[in-house]
Amino acid sequence: MPDLYDVAAIGNAIVDVIAPATDAFLAEQGMDKGAMMLVDEARSAALYAAMAPGLEASGGSAGNTIAGIASFGGRAAFLGKVANDQLGQVFTHDMRAIGAHFDTAPLIGGKATAVSMINVTPDGERTMSTFLGASTEFAADDIDPVVIEGAKIVYLEGYLFDAESARRAFAKAAGLARASGRMIAITLSDGFVVERHREALLGFLETQVDLVFANDTEIMALFQTDDFDSAVEQLRGKVKIAAITRGAQGSVITAGGETFTVEVFPVEKVVDTTGAGDQYAAGFMYGLATGRPLNVCGQLGSLAAAEVISHYGPRPLVSLKDLAAAKGL
Repeated sequence: MPDLYDVAAIGNAIVDVIAPATDAFLAEQGMDKGAMMLVDEARSAALYAAMAPGLEASGGSAGNTIAGIASFGGRAAFLGKVANDQLGQVFTHDMRAIGAHFDTAPLIGGKATAVSMINVTPDGERTMSTFLGASTEFAADDIDPVVIEGAKIVYLEGYLFDAESARRAFAKAAGLARASGRMIAITLSDGFVVERHREALLGFLETQVDLVFANDTEIMALFQTDDFDSAVEQLRGKVKIAAITRGAQGSVITAGGETFTVEVFPVEKVVDTTGAGDQYAAGFMYGLATGRPLNVCGQLGSLAAAEVISHYGPRPLVSLKDLAAAKGL
């Protein structure tokens, strides 16, 4: 199979509603600052009514990463489930408009397209309340073998571990990727995902995954330790490559016996951290797919993360390809 894509991602297809909020508003609504919580459709609607005016944009963690890959000039594909409704049509249009391949059949006559209510406090921290809707109906039958077998890197979104059908889709995709000699990557997505599915995630990492993305909170939760260095060493023994982000402290990359520390790119003001990890993964995988050294992959990730936290919204507003060229990357 020829290389059709640099990265093919499987994830929740979600439309984001992003609005400014205060810490007091989060407390009033019973939300844990900085976390992602799952809500039903009624709670999602009530929260939407209570939130400040904001913007709506196609999102979802893996979808945001694919948008970043495309912005770098990479060849990208996305697999995820939307409903045959207005928001589903918006999501489909947005993915195709950035040049990504997206051809998953929509859900008809079932749940509505997924929506994530994202409240951003003045410090740039985002707190998400997500109605997963139609995205949870993604199943093994939605896996396109041509896409998976034709991608240099197959990227899986940890949030999908919340749905049994999606985990079966993961297994099918991993099998196809492994048989075709493709690299398998996963993002742990959120500390609460790790807490809910620790054993399943550990098993999947050990048997299927080549590259893992996580932040410091997630890997410490994965190994149930408060010692970051210990968690890094344990993760090193389970996957070929690990890229761990640490907010303002930059990121740590491990591969075999090598470790790289990558600094952040400075930004004038942190406006909204939504999508920072997603764009870091985009830059890193774009670099890996195009033959860059691991430290440069980390720098591309940091550059993409810096761009996205400088404005509202989880996807780049300027060409990451042009930014990378300007930085000599």
